[in-house]
Amino acid sequence: MPLTFGRLIEHLTAGIPVPDRTVDKLESGSPEMEVQGIVTAFSASQYVIEQAIALGANLILTHEGVFFSHRDQIEGLERDPVYRQKADLIASSGIGIYRFHDYLHRYTPDGIMEGLLRELGWQAYVTEHRPSVSVLTIPAMEAGDVAGYLKKQLRIPYVRAAGNLSASCARVGILVGYRGGGPAAIPLYEEAALDLIIAGEGPEWETPEYLKDAARQGRNKALIMLGHAESEAPGMKLLAELLSSQFPGLPVHFVQDRPVFRVV
Repeated sequence: MPLTFGRLIEHLTAGIPVPDRTVDKLESGSPEMEVQGIVTAFSASQYVIEQAIALGANLILTHEGVFFSHRDQIEGLERDPVYRQKADLIASSGIGIYRFHDYLHRYTPDGIMEGLLRELGWQAYVTEHRPSVSVLTIPAMEAGDVAGYLKKQLRIPYVRAAGNLSASCARVGILVGYRGGGPAAIPLYEEAALDLIIAGEGPEWETPEYLKDAARQGRNKALIMLGHAESEAPGMKLLAELLSSQFPGLPVHFVQDRPVFRVV
């Protein structure tokens, strides 16, 4: 029985309750199409689509949306040349794109979090998984040294940090993706007795400003922002490895995209 897009999606979502107002859907292609090869990636960027074509894959599993918004709202983009060229490439290539976001975050543990923890080699340090944060107790090190370790393990050129970078950190909270905003992150310092939060991204005027004030007051707290893609891409890398083991013989590739920002 051939593996179709529809059967693969059923496999990926089996046993997971349908999330409210989910963004997960087959963005292009049809459920009846047979899977010839898979690419997993943080986003279905122009580069990722081109790589999928070059690899002979006809299905992209992307964590984030195709057209630059969480719900792929294309109103106002219809005449935009970047949108049109990308949409034309997808149509002409015949590639299917499945948005795999909400279901993956509802894996136990969170599939994106699991990928990041594995990339960091920190699975054994987890003391608690919560829906939006994992709490760890790591061997104590200064926040600045943690930043260096993150860059090395994730092979990324930079991170952004706030607070006291000389603070000794053992209790760490990790929030992947867009979970670094004040309402989600700030209370955790006291609730979970955290020394350090590592997050993907969040508004700069919220948690970073809190850490700036905390440092001014002499408090030993710190924040490290990895970037949204940098915090979530390891989960899609893990997904590729899982699918390779579950469907031996099917070509499955993780495509690591270029960083969105450059330091200039």
